[in-house]
Amino acid sequence: MEPVIIVGSGLAGYTVAREFRKYDKTTQIIMITQDNGDFYSKPMLSNAFAQKKTAEQLVSSPAKNMVEQINMTLLAEAKLKTIDTGKHEVDTSLGRYGYSKLVLALGADVVRLPFGGDAAQQILSVNDLLDYAHFRTQVASAKRVLVIGAGLIGCEFANDLLAAGIKPTVVDPMSYPLTALLPEAAGLAVKAALQAAGVEWKFGTTVQAVDRAESGFRVTLANGEQLDTDLVLSAVGLRPRTALARDAGLEIKRGIVVDAHGETSAKDVYALGDCAEYEAGVMPYVLPIMTAGRAMAQTLTGTPTPIVFSHMPVSVKTPAHPVSVHTARPGVVGTWEIAIAEDAGLKLLFTDEAGQLHGFVLTGARTSERAAVVKLLG
Repeated sequence: MEPVIIVGSGLAGYTVAREFRKYDKTTQIIMITQDNGDFYSKPMLSNAFAQKKTAEQLVSSPAKNMVEQINMTLLAEAKLKTIDTGKHEVDTSLGRYGYSKLVLALGADVVRLPFGGDAAQQILSVNDLLDYAHFRTQVASAKRVLVIGAGLIGCEFANDLLAAGIKPTVVDPMSYPLTALLPEAAGLAVKAALQAAGVEWKFGTTVQAVDRAESGFRVTLANGEQLDTDLVLSAVGLRPRTALARDAGLEIKRGIVVDAHGETSAKDVYALGDCAEYEAGVMPYVLPIMTAGRAMAQTLTGTPTPIVFSHMPVSVKTPAHPVSVHTARPGVVGTWEIAIAEDAGLKLLFTDEAGQLHGFVLTGARTSERAAVVKLLG
């Protein structure tokens, strides 16, 4: 029997591999990764600097240990070139390999916007351990950092920099942070709390150019304002890695389209994690990834198991004003209402016409109510 090949050594890839071994002790697993295969928690990248964590300290299990625990073959620092779904083969920088099942856990790439200026190429972004190691070296002597993007990652980095004694300035075209996740009232609460803690916001404008300055960089905004900073960090979002899947003829929308079992439009080819698009959309968060990995492992070992996402609130790691949010499933019609509004935190509820709860936002001290509110969801 040909091996099961897993492409990607992040949480998605390793969850499938670990779970697969619970049901199948003998089938060969080959993991292909462009990294070295060390296992670490990617969400920690945006709040590790203030804790003085090095890239090495973020590794929870070295690649060697993972190989031994799972009993698999690791092709580290290997590039996947092509996928031949007809022949059930992949071509890599280390050779061609046949597969019985192929799992794409490719992850996502940072969105890189085109900026002007003679220092545009020196804008940093953090998407893996190597990025974090470089960022940590660069930011060590900084006193000011300009963050592009007020989404989840941008806000988490801003709070982390603040906790490390560095002044963050955040630039975003919207009018408040976390617009993709939060209704306005909650976003404004986060804005006020982080501003009070020391974050400087520049909303309603965008970065146009980044130039070298006598000390650090000079950033020009669309409104004409110029800001001096020691470092520029881009956190404008992630884009599912889909190029190889598209070249292989797989169905692509925003991500690699999968069915209820995680199978793509090609037989015996599966996808999960940041690169996959489920019926509910792209779900690049820890709990959905682990849920998909557990179900997929059973499917791969002969027990077709649908991927069922239960209620999985998203936590925003901004200690100055933490957030827990659960959005309603696509197609649910309803309205947001403020249940509690206090300086210490907000509680907002999303209900349908019948009064059934489908979503919520808890901020600040109210995040302690998360477990209780989840039980009320429809």
